[in-house]
Amino acid sequence: MVDYATAIDTRQFDDLDEVFTNDAYIDYRAMGGIDGEYPDVKAWLAQVLPAFPMYAHMLGNVSITFDSEGGAERSSAQVRSLCFNPMVPAGDTEQVLFLGLWYDDAAVRTRHGWRLTRRVETKCFSRLT
Repeated sequence: MVDYATAIDTRQFDDLDEVFTNDAYIDYRAMGGIDGEYPDVKAWLAQVLPAFPMYAHMLGNVSITFDSEGGAERSSAQVRSLCFNPMVPAGDTEQVLFLGLWYDDAAVRTRHGWRLTRRVETKCFSRLT
């Protein structure tokens, strides 16, 4: 989860390749984004996020449920985490867009480590101040 937030917040979008499987499904529609397979969503993020010169992802309330039993045998998991994401829109403004959302993720253990196969956002709130 932290690797995702760091990649987005530092605009290192290629680092997301270490977070998602290539065929991952991502659904950002709850917060006004798009849905689709990871490569398409990654390209979209790189295109739209420059409209926000400053933003930060703060994560908490993480819950992980493993789908299979056994220590090293665990191969998939369901992950839920809360994200608080203030964003400053471009332009001469002192406004801040405050976003609160849940990430509902599915993860699998690959030979390269854990990767997300699905990410769906659930909206908690959004407020422009």
